[in-house]
Amino acid sequence: MHLRKLKTLVAAAVALVSLDGSAQDLLASQAPIDRTLKSVDSLSLKLQLMAEDLEYPAFDLYEENWDTRFVNAYKGIAVPDSFRIDLTGYAMPTESRRITSKYGYRWRRMHRGLDVKVYVGDTIRSAFDGKVRVVKYEPRGYGKYVVIRHPNGLETVYGHLSKQIVKVGDIVKAGEPIGLGGNTGRSTGSHLHFETRFLGIAINPIFMFDFENQDIVCDSYLFVKDKSTSSKSGSSGGSKYYRVRSGDSLSKIAARQGTTIDRLCRLNGITRKTILRPGQMLKCS
Repeated sequence: MHLRKLKTLVAAAVALVSLDGSAQDLLASQAPIDRTLKSVDSLSLKLQLMAEDLEYPAFDLYEENWDTRFVNAYKGIAVPDSFRIDLTGYAMPTESRRITSKYGYRWRRMHRGLDVKVYVGDTIRSAFDGKVRVVKYEPRGYGKYVVIRHPNGLETVYGHLSKQIVKVGDIVKAGEPIGLGGNTGRSTGSHLHFETRFLGIAINPIFMFDFENQDIVCDSYLFVKDKSTSSKSGSSGGSKYYRVRSGDSLSKIAARQGTTIDRLCRLNGITRKTILRPGQMLKCS
């Protein structure tokens, strides 16, 4: 420690010890006020950071890339080896529980989302807080659709809407209406086409959203980059998942899947004491 700083600290200590009783009482009475002010400052800072997160959602991942033309505008962008996506603070995009078409190949084309049965005019809501990046119409594709970027790193896509009720740059909260269900674009019946993407990479929404139970699968999703991961492919290539059933335990699942409890915990960011919920998806490999 520098001599000047040491002398300053000693002088301060001496001054504090030499205070008379009334001065010490004044300092003591001031302490609760200081703590209150510090608490107010802390809340103010937290609110400011939250506002910045919404104005520049996931800036550390996407940086200046704010293309309002395409769903996937991230060819060549750096993708982290792994990233944990916080799913808390969610809202279900629709109250519908019926999946009419799953994620995967169909009719020789990759279907990169879930089709959820909705009727024309049904309210469609933002899955998380975020900022609207795309509001467009594709007559041979998504129809009328909306793309929202979220502070947790995800982007969500809502397709085949009959009406979009947000515009590019709007800040939305989880559960806020962003459109109405419809049958526009490449569609054979009214439904919501719902996608979850990370840096343009499509992830099966079933790993995060349980429409049947109107709940999220778990509090966070661990994205892991693998050899098949690219701007045109999903991120789960080669990975194995298990849906928790009533009565399951980590030991039962580990034995059934040919793995260990420790590996399950490591892959899913949980501990041996974590309470499993029926319907929860666990990554097993």
